[in-house]
Amino acid sequence: MKFSRVLFLSLIFPLVLGAMVSCGPGKKAMSEVTLWFHGGTAEETGAMKAQIERFNSSQKKFKVAMTEIPGGAVAGSGYNDSVNAAAVAGKLPDILDLDGPNLYNYAWAGFLKDLTGSVSAELKADLLPSLIQQGTYKGKLYAIGQYDSGLALVGRRSMLQKAGIRIPKGANDAWTMVEFKNALAKLKSLDQTKYVIDLKMNYGAGEWLTYAFSPILQGFGGDLINRTTYTSADGVLNGSEAVAALKFFQGLFTGKLANLTPADDNDFVNGKTVLGFCGHWMTTPYYQAFKDDFVLIPMPNWGKKAVTGMGSWAWAVSSQTKNFDGAWSFFQFMLQPDEILSITNINGAVPGRISALQKTDLYNEGGRLAVFAEQLKNGVAVPRPASPAYPAITSAFYTAVDGIAKGGNVKQELDKAVDKIDKDIKNNNGYPEK
Repeated sequence: MKFSRVLFLSLIFPLVLGAMVSCGPGKKAMSEVTLWFHGGTAEETGAMKAQIERFNSSQKKFKVAMTEIPGGAVAGSGYNDSVNAAAVAGKLPDILDLDGPNLYNYAWAGFLKDLTGSVSAELKADLLPSLIQQGTYKGKLYAIGQYDSGLALVGRRSMLQKAGIRIPKGANDAWTMVEFKNALAKLKSLDQTKYVIDLKMNYGAGEWLTYAFSPILQGFGGDLINRTTYTSADGVLNGSEAVAALKFFQGLFTGKLANLTPADDNDFVNGKTVLGFCGHWMTTPYYQAFKDDFVLIPMPNWGKKAVTGMGSWAWAVSSQTKNFDGAWSFFQFMLQPDEILSITNINGAVPGRISALQKTDLYNEGGRLAVFAEQLKNGVAVPRPASPAYPAITSAFYTAVDGIAKGGNVKQELDKAVDKIDKDIKNNNGYPEK
């Protein structure tokens, strides 16, 4: 018995001593914070990894471990499928990023942690109001973005001047609908390009079609859903204004102004078009291609008002986290102005803090991307519906838009979309609070 005890101590003592030496006096192992990232361009992913490395090196308490989840591209749904599956299985990470309009369904389902009490008054006052609007559901803040999106038209300055087309000076100087239609006609008459405007139909039937083209619907006077009750889309998504909006959209294809089947993102760069719908993520390659001939043009007044899209990927803490302190520590780090700019200088998005905006000339008056910030500040940008039914809303709408672009009957496609949305809301009993 004595021999066994001595043998045990002789075996275990070196292990205990080794652990004491490796940790050192007073040292503790770093607490891991798990993070999911939807993936972006190689440059954006690289910038995200570098940001995490800076955080991990800046302190000794927490270590962020990132997992890149595929399927987060503009048209993809794989990332959202992964989040839903993990939530049901109880395997969500501490931190996840999510496409802004999807957070309402996540928050309603109980997947996200309320961040309201953690955000200081100073930080909240410095965030873009659009980010607060996007991240809030039922009065509680669930997500914070490092940036908001930008959506405008892009053009070749020299070609617009050649055609005698006025170049707007900013968001308050947007083309009227008459000017926009005249611009399309004048550019088509140049007969130097195969099409006039690139609508990025290569992105496929997905969120792009809702983000980019629901502003046309809203500019004509329609909408995706009745935003007073959020219980039905009938009358707003298939009313006369909505039908007129989507007939105009369809006419861009039937009139040979837009390409229904572009191979990739390069129609504008390759000179196949003179105008294009431009999300912020395309501004860097476009500017690299054309330099000072690149010009960003605010979205036109579609008839009743000028409207553009807003909302983008944002960060949230899952309700399943076991390390909120570590997660919030990383939030505070990545929301520093310089850290925000380390991302937006890569992807062209609008920095999410006013103090960050003030540190870059790109978005200030006269800046190359100032139109994006002006549209957000001036109320031109309209958020997608803050409803837990949003996944059904967008799926129904982008399916209808895809069918309309391919020649489908506009009213019939919109009626089918309304039916899908209203059935989803009914099947979920109006999405009552849980």
